[in-house]
Amino acid sequence: MAPVPADPGPGPAEGPAWEAGRLSGPLFRDEQPEAPVPGAAETVVLRAITDDVAPGRGGRPYPGAPVHPAPPPSHPAAGQPHLVPTSHSGQETPLAQPDPRPQPPKQRGGRNLQAAIGVGVGLGAVIVASLFVVKALFLVVVMAAVVVGVWELTSRLAERKEIKAPLIPLAAGGVAMVATGYWAGVQWAAASLALTGLAVMVWRMAAPPENYLRDVTAGIFTAFYVPFLATFVAMMLAADDGPQRIVLFLIVTVCSDTGAYAVGYKFGKTKLAPTISPGKTREGLAGGIGLSMLAGALLMQLIIDGGSWWQGLILGGCAAVTATLGDLGESMIKRDLGIKDMGTLLPGHGGIMDRLDSLLPTAPVVWLLLAAFVGS
Repeated sequence: MAPVPADPGPGPAEGPAWEAGRLSGPLFRDEQPEAPVPGAAETVVLRAITDDVAPGRGGRPYPGAPVHPAPPPSHPAAGQPHLVPTSHSGQETPLAQPDPRPQPPKQRGGRNLQAAIGVGVGLGAVIVASLFVVKALFLVVVMAAVVVGVWELTSRLAERKEIKAPLIPLAAGGVAMVATGYWAGVQWAAASLALTGLAVMVWRMAAPPENYLRDVTAGIFTAFYVPFLATFVAMMLAADDGPQRIVLFLIVTVCSDTGAYAVGYKFGKTKLAPTISPGKTREGLAGGIGLSMLAGALLMQLIIDGGSWWQGLILGGCAAVTATLGDLGESMIKRDLGIKDMGTLLPGHGGIMDRLDSLLPTAPVVWLLLAAFVGS
């Protein structure tokens, strides 16, 4: 190493502060160079700053040492993230800055509430218009819902479990079940279900025999779960006061869901089925049953010929229980498949099956009670 020239000593206006600043600067210069601005891919490595480090060894600067002010806004280093010490000596990391952009409010359950309300109002308008303008037009709405529901369920089975339930015989058999239930009654609807099961077995024979039993079983389950249960809606519609019965059926089911949501959101503490649907509570179930019974009593007395309020209480309570069981049943299916929704057709709601989950098992119960109370 080359010898260092002798220090000529402090000048007339210089003192110890000058000497400290000179000795602590690089290359024995009075001015310290500006630190380079770290790039996006560079790692800034600085000596840890503590109060107990001796001066001259990386600690505090001596009195009189040059102080670098913060860069002006126009400087390239302005706006760089602040650096904070880490647990590793000599290293610093950028301090996390809060995101200035406002975050949209999260909806309960991850749903878009505005879209859900809009879609719900639109579906209600379609149902009311089809019921009270041309009664048979509502039958077409039921058939369309059945076909889409069968498609959603078979598609999710194929995607998540590689179960190939044949869609074509299921869709055709579903339409036949709804039509025969409306025009010929429950016996013909049951016969259509049996023929649909046979068609599924024959259709699946065109594929290799591996997993034949699994695919046929899933197809028969789909035929019963979606179109056959929906057939009871068509049979309610076939009565002379069919539109009124459909209104009663829809309102008590909706009141069950609404009451359970409202009471559970406000007072729910005890989980109903935490392994299946963590959001459902016993308090919510009680609220759903109460609101559904109230709606059933009012509607049975006001819009059903020969109906009585006490019959509406029974009907509303049973409908709330079956609606909850239907919701839990589809939650089991979706958990087994590892999905949140059956589809994306209805914004804010999911798929058609996500709206039919409580309606399908409630339909045969309401049909049976109405037939027992006021006839079919």
